[in-house]
Amino acid sequence: MQKLESVTAGGRKLKIATTSVWMSEAAAILLPKGIGPGGEGTGAMTTPGRNGGAGFGPAPGPAQWAAGAAVPPQANGGPAPTGRPGQPPGGKARNGGPGGPGGSGGGSAERERAELGRTPGWLSTRLRHPGRTPVRRLWSAGSALALLALLFGVLTYVQVVQRSDAATSVVEHSQPLSDDAAQIFRSLADADTSAATGFLQAANETAAVRDEYNNDIKTASTLLTQAAASATTADPGQRQIQLLSSQLPTYADLVGIAGADDRVGYPLGGAYLSYASAQMQNTMLVEAQTLYTTETGRLHQDYGNARALPWAAFGLGLVLLAALIWSQIRLSRATNRVFNVGLVLASATVVLTLVWLSVAQSVAASDLGQSDTRGSAPLQVLNEAQIKALQCRGAENLNLVARGSTDIYETKWDTVSAQLAGSKGYLPAAAAMTSADVTAQRAVTAAEQDFTVWERRHKTAAAANQAGDYPTAVTDTIGTPGATSAQQTTNAAFVQLDANLNSAIAHERANVDQLAARGRGDTSGLAAGSLALAVLAAFAALWGINRRAAEYR
Repeated sequence: MQKLESVTAGGRKLKIATTSVWMSEAAAILLPKGIGPGGEGTGAMTTPGRNGGAGFGPAPGPAQWAAGAAVPPQANGGPAPTGRPGQPPGGKARNGGPGGPGGSGGGSAERERAELGRTPGWLSTRLRHPGRTPVRRLWSAGSALALLALLFGVLTYVQVVQRSDAATSVVEHSQPLSDDAAQIFRSLADADTSAATGFLQAANETAAVRDEYNNDIKTASTLLTQAAASATTADPGQRQIQLLSSQLPTYADLVGIAGADDRVGYPLGGAYLSYASAQMQNTMLVEAQTLYTTETGRLHQDYGNARALPWAAFGLGLVLLAALIWSQIRLSRATNRVFNVGLVLASATVVLTLVWLSVAQSVAASDLGQSDTRGSAPLQVLNEAQIKALQCRGAENLNLVARGSTDIYETKWDTVSAQLAGSKGYLPAAAAMTSADVTAQRAVTAAEQDFTVWERRHKTAAAANQAGDYPTAVTDTIGTPGATSAQQTTNAAFVQLDANLNSAIAHERANVDQLAARGRGDTSGLAAGSLALAVLAAFAALWGINRRAAEYR
């Protein structure tokens, strides 16, 4: 930056261009004696400087200017500048005329470069780039470290909260909804079977069968209402919930009409029941199965989100730690000090955060993994086994209602029973998955034995039905209404199998709740704690840098 200043020389006032005030003052203080911005000389600078000519030596007196006398040689022995009489030293004027400020001075550019070369390097850098000072560089580094620490804290907080929310969803939302969906399917399938059993008993329908049917309808209605209340509009299972809620009253009405007609001997009762059962088997149970599959898929997704490690936070934390160590090494080399307390404290804080994050998330992932493998996965297999058992029972009873008019139900029994207890069925799979759990293993083994008894009795009843002995087939299937002693029926074998499956399901559900709750608790306080530690690291880094910057003042 330049300005015009007035200089009196030889009785005349000349205006010359000078550098800014701060540069002149800095040069006057810092440059060696006798060297000024205007050139070399032993006296005070009165002649134009770098922009006005050579500027050698003291200014000539008025008589010398008037007479054109030569300027005496400099005190240091250097040659005196030459010039034409009547003009100041410096050669041509700025506009090509003789002398005057701003002239080229016969090689002034070379002299300028020489003068700049004689200026100390650190001062030259400061004069050219006043912002690149050690203090400014220190503060820039400290600000960058603090910003990186805060970003690390925010990222860690966000990722930990996301995983904690996923674990909470497993415990409070997706796992209960998956269980409710399985229970909805069970209630609907059992209601259909109970309706067929009551129809087979005709006028001798027992109160136990009637109550079982009514309880199943009530349970399904309650669970659908709860699911509709807890599900959002974006929930993928919302459509199935709405369909089942609208179809259930229609089904109940059809079953009521079928039962009323059957009790008075109307043959249309069987047609109404067959139609209602077809609605249940082909529409409602299909929707219930879809709902269960959807909620189970959502449960798997929540498990995956909850168990995922926060790799982005780990990576940023390592970058921050490396930057702190690098800054410490640079400061140590520049200041000959081994440690910077602030940077050491910031580094220790980051290390503590990374260790806490890695340990807490690893333990949480382990507990959630056990909740999945030891609880949720066996529970899903057991739910599927119970669903297949209910489908077998429904096919068995509906085959008797059809009175041999179709073999569709017998074919369905063969298919579904293979899915239940075949070599790759759900019961063998559940037995393999619960091998390390004595309680669950005992219940599943008992259920396998119950199915063996059930299958043997089913073959006996089916043989009687095919032989035309319908009453015997009905008795072998549902027993004699009102009998007080235990009966060797297929229904009794199913009831025992269902009880054992319920026992195993309850045990696995408890495992899921316990392990998932433990996994959610493993990261308690981690989000807020990591953010607080990151803020502490940022302040520590700024404090450490400030201590070093203060030494330059």
